[in-house]
Amino acid sequence: MARIARRKLLKLSGSGGMAAILATGRAPALAQETTVHWLRWADFVPASDVLLKGKITQDCKNALGINLKVETVNANDLQSRITSAIQSGTGADIIYAISNWPQLYAGSLADVSDLAEEIGNAQGGYYDVSRRVATVGDKWIGVPWSAGGGLVAYRKSWFEEVGYNGFPENWDKFRDAGRKLKAKGRPIGQTAGHTFGDAPGWWYPFLWSMGGKEVEADGKTVVLNSKEAIESIKLAVALWKETMDDGGMAWDDTNNNRAFLSQTISATNNGASIYIEAKKKPQTYLTEKGTPMWEDIRHAFIPGGPGGRFNYAGVSTDLLMGYSKNQKAAKDFLRWMHSKPVFDEWFTSQQGYTCGATKGWEKHKVWEVDPILKPFHDLPTSGRLAGYAGPPNRRAAEVVSKYIVVDMYAKAIQGMPPEEAARWAQDEAAKVYV
Repeated sequence: MARIARRKLLKLSGSGGMAAILATGRAPALAQETTVHWLRWADFVPASDVLLKGKITQDCKNALGINLKVETVNANDLQSRITSAIQSGTGADIIYAISNWPQLYAGSLADVSDLAEEIGNAQGGYYDVSRRVATVGDKWIGVPWSAGGGLVAYRKSWFEEVGYNGFPENWDKFRDAGRKLKAKGRPIGQTAGHTFGDAPGWWYPFLWSMGGKEVEADGKTVVLNSKEAIESIKLAVALWKETMDDGGMAWDDTNNNRAFLSQTISATNNGASIYIEAKKKPQTYLTEKGTPMWEDIRHAFIPGGPGGRFNYAGVSTDLLMGYSKNQKAAKDFLRWMHSKPVFDEWFTSQQGYTCGATKGWEKHKVWEVDPILKPFHDLPTSGRLAGYAGPPNRRAAEVVSKYIVVDMYAKAIQGMPPEEAARWAQDEAAKVYV
């Protein structure tokens, strides 16, 4: 159909000629609407998803004229959705990615360098862990969304009952406390299953704490069959048998939350969601003494060993997909969503569950509300990324996605000799780093 000139359109409209416009089969440009599809995980702080799907969606329409479609799925389903979308060339315009996943899909993502730099410069600069997973060379392949990680949530009174006035700082004390707690029917809960957060969030720092690592600094030489790694596997088997809930082998990132809140475990590596949920529902989650459970929850770093004490950096990134036909609208949305006033609403709703990806959020008032959540404040500057001592590149992301490090420990816990488990992991990782 021939395009109607603006002057003619005005003339037709003014003379009641809308029928003529309809006859062309084309709506006036101003009547056309753009929809931006944003695929995310189902947040462990449900109030944040309510905010995004409600007020933020409406505000986006008012501010930008964009129909925002926020879709949430279980985080363990995100990678299959990303792969399917890339293969088919259709799907969400923007997809939320966890850890160093962006490196896996770099060739299929839009360049967002201008946008990422603009946001970073306006908000105090990005944390190094956020920048490293969202860049390839000088190119930004994603816009960092948040940073943080997990800490051990534990029952303060239960640890006091076995002689500890805080969470154990090293593995010897952890083993002692865990033995006593398990004997009382209060084991420590941990997963060694294929789940995106809690599994690598525990086993990578465990490996590092014993002086082990995945690869040398050259990013090529795999060293999982090292003396340090083997010793860490031996210790892991002992700790599992003596201190852990035996059912944790198959847990995902929700099972340990439920186990903790039902008082079947005394501690677990997690984000702040357990505490936030218990505090939100003080009459639902009670201790064995009938008092609100949230008052008895504290947070601590995973214990340290001869190699040090670490946490696994929990970063997330918004990916603008290369196949998207709404590139400009998607960028406009990302610029708006990541702006201080809008992101502030979401950040506040998190209550300390996560940190911003930029340093400008370090002084936010949310950190002054609850001292029990304050330990999460420092996670972006104390975390390591998968692939240490090499870069968190595509190969490191593939090792995470294949759960090679997690399975190294899981196989030994299930009976494989530690030396054999280390050789298996070495061989599997070497296939990735070839």
